[in-house]
Amino acid sequence: MQICPTKTEFRDAVANLRRDGGSVGLVPTMGYLHEGHLTLIRTSSEACTHTVVSLFVNPTQFGDPADLENYPRDTPRDLALLEAAGVAAVFLPSPEEMYHPEAQTIVETVDLADVLMGALRPGHFRGVATVVTKLLNIAQPDRAFFGRKDYQQLAVIRTLVRDLDIPVEVIGVPTVREPDGLAMSSRNVRLTPAHRASAPALNAALDWAELEASHTAISAEELSAAILARIAVADGAEVQSVDIRDADTLAPLTGPVTRPSVILLAVRFGTVLLIDQRVVTP
Repeated sequence: MQICPTKTEFRDAVANLRRDGGSVGLVPTMGYLHEGHLTLIRTSSEACTHTVVSLFVNPTQFGDPADLENYPRDTPRDLALLEAAGVAAVFLPSPEEMYHPEAQTIVETVDLADVLMGALRPGHFRGVATVVTKLLNIAQPDRAFFGRKDYQQLAVIRTLVRDLDIPVEVIGVPTVREPDGLAMSSRNVRLTPAHRASAPALNAALDWAELEASHTAISAEELSAAILARIAVADGAEVQSVDIRDADTLAPLTGPVTRPSVILLAVRFGTVLLIDQRVVTP
């Protein structure tokens, strides 16, 4: 496995892989890897001849400096996991390597950037869109793999790839969960024991909502209120948002749920913001 701290080295590594023939899959990560990341890597390895990974905690998508400072990191562990998973090359840049000191260009999906999680974290999706565009330009993979847990992020990435004519296939991979249903996230390690015990309430509420929407006539407003009530009773849960949107366009929905819809949750436990999602079909 080749470790590449610079853009030039990573480009050269990918170019060498292409000389051997076959396709290249990219899995962008911010490190502190868990089974969700490893599932993305396995999915890429099944679909592509070679898999490459980026490990970069992107500062431009953090609005709160404390959140950036507290983001968990363990690079030696990550590299060991990646080598065991058969990854061909790892891009491990510093912020100074990734961003030119006089950089002034950003990428922003205007309509998607300021709604839902974008409203809770202003500037977040501008940072995501910019760094993902850079990673796709640097690696030029055939396919790029992202988790569906970050549903809005996946929509942002699909949109920027479409709008900027980037020749890559974006693959969304189903959410990987802990045995008790909590969606895997690098942030989970920051939960207190009490909050960790409460956090599966998100998945439980989504399970209920999926069943309810598939069997009964219910409005988006009623479904949202019922989900909020179910999560709010969990110890330490501070519900930031419960949104029900069109599964394809993320347009807000009102009235009866009559077509495939996505339920998007953002719930804070102490200093940790958890997100989860579920597509429901009436």
